Amino acid sequence: MLVCFSHLRWNFVWQRPQHLMARFAKSMPVVVVEEPEIGGASAHAEIATFGQVTVVTPHLPSGSWGFGPRVNGAIAYLIEPVLAELDDGRPPIVWLYTPMALGAAPAAFARGLVIYDAMDELANFRHAPSALAEWESSLLARADLVFAGGPSLFRARRHRHPAVHCFPSGVEVEHFAAAANGIARPADLNARPKPIVGFYGVIDERIDLALIDAVAAHRPDWTQAMIGPVAKIAAADLPRRPNIAWVGKRDNARLPNDLACFDVAILPFAHNAATRFISPTKTLEYLAGGKPVVSTSIADVVDLYGDVVRIADGPAAFVHAVEAALHECPAARAARNERASELLSDASWDRIAADMLALMDAALAARGERCSYTNTAPQARHPDHRHPERSAGSRHGVPAAPRSCADAAVKNSVFHAVMAPPRGMTTQDDDGVVAQDDDGAGDRAGSWAEEAACSTI
Repeated sequence: MLVCFSHLRWNFVWQRPQHLMARFAKSMPVVVVEEPEIGGASAHAEIATFGQVTVVTPHLPSGSWGFGPRVNGAIAYLIEPVLAELDDGRPPIVWLYTPMALGAAPAAFARGLVIYDAMDELANFRHAPSALAEWESSLLARADLVFAGGPSLFRARRHRHPAVHCFPSGVEVEHFAAAANGIARPADLNARPKPIVGFYGVIDERIDLALIDAVAAHRPDWTQAMIGPVAKIAAADLPRRPNIAWVGKRDNARLPNDLACFDVAILPFAHNAATRFISPTKTLEYLAGGKPVVSTSIADVVDLYGDVVRIADGPAAFVHAVEAALHECPAARAARNERASELLSDASWDRIAADMLALMDAALAARGERCSYTNTAPQARHPDHRHPERSAGSRHGVPAAPRSCADAAVKNSVFHAVMAPPRGMTTQDDDGVVAQDDDGAGDRAGSWAEEAACSTI
């Protein structure tokens, strides 16, 4: 069975953890453990089922928000009966999206295969614990396999572990292709003045609000549709103009309907610490919907999709790029769609999940475990596998292929101390108060992880 510790609420935004865990659940029991809810009369585990995935939300009377040494022992105690009931007898897999969950796995999982799926540079997020980077070092020392959610994340970790594999996020092509095939358009958005220049995703400190405002001021005849929940920024900070529509959160199921309304899809990300390592999932979704895409020069967008996405920084250049997309000639549109189809054919979530399972099987075999979660041979993933013609010496600086999973035998690490967190660590709250538990490890007594959960789409 697989137990996944995630700082992302299962029902918040459908993204990488949901795509992968839902697919893994076809091969094994999968339990997703969310960060705890604090408050209430007693400690208990809330259990819900979403398809074939079991989601456990620990409830604790007191403690700190998010995973951390104050609460991880209690979480392990609460989830142990749930895991024991679902155990299928195969070697367990412990999957972590945050290093702060070190110590939250029950003792029975000490022999498990440990996977770290680095989908974000969490240490760069607003209000992240200052010790998070050290916790990640501890996790890297214990993990059997490390998956990176994009080339930038891969490059930051490839020399820190012998088995790092680059898996940029995938796409459900058929789901988003409906946007180009006459799907119904929502009345509230479709009634807006055309053209519609649209974005969907979490709206937080990564969005260049000044760019949004400047583009709207320069082209008042365009509608800028901004779809998604607002997180970590005040509503008063959002630019307000008649041609900017702050639509709010939409369900994943209806995103293709919204996408159908877009004349151009945009990625208006700022250049800051929070965007340095991002690899936006929505890029492929926009392309699957047949939309021309304009993005600021985010490294992974340039590396992976620079030959099919228009790249522009600054209001004037961004406006010019959108204008070019709006006036794209039929031949250019056909060439763009052809290249997009090539990228999409290699980026399905089904293939990514299958390749990850194959790597897990190989890692288990390297440890002498006679067990298989799939019969598929593992595929070595190049960090720029969607552009195999680019060499390590290219202008994009794409590194050579990652080390093979056979190197995982070098680690061959059974988790000692049941994935215990680093000892003697302390972190400070915003007010300077140090939170410390019995073993000397500390954690921020705040809700940074809950906020970070809003920052990963």
